[in-house]
Amino acid sequence: MAYFTVEEGGNPPCYDADGSSPVFFASAIYDDEVHPCKSAPHLTPTPVSVAYGGSEVYHEGAFEVLRFDPDSMELVRSAYGEIPEGRTPVGGGWESDGRILYHGLGEVDGVLVPGKTAPHLNGCNVSFNGEEHQIQEGYRILSVRLLNQLEVR
Repeated sequence: MAYFTVEEGGNPPCYDADGSSPVFFASAIYDDEVHPCKSAPHLTPTPVSVAYGGSEVYHEGAFEVLRFDPDSMELVRSAYGEIPEGRTPVGGGWESDGRILYHGLGEVDGVLVPGKTAPHLNGCNVSFNGEEHQIQEGYRILSVRLLNQLEVR
């Protein structure tokens, strides 16, 4: 059973390994923390998967899907947890000690996967194929599109 429809998720930032199943940015409440993660209606046993403790954890609790808007958001290359200069990353959660976690997009085996990034993570952590993967170089951080790139409507 799907917890949300593809239409509710808006523009998917990527697709799963099959090339046709949309995957979305999401945030999941996990213990006393909120973790940026991936969500997709086709995932089982639940539509939410969190990279946590070296594993891909299927989340059964509360979560929220972020509607990706390519007109006001962009995916900027980054490495080693750095926030690209002049960019405003999109926050997706926090750890119990108060450190902010941002939405990231990493690549595993040729598949783009939403996950979490922050300076203290030294990269982007994503859940894929039962594991937590850390990508240190060449991942993307979701950022607010620069004002001079936005069209006036």
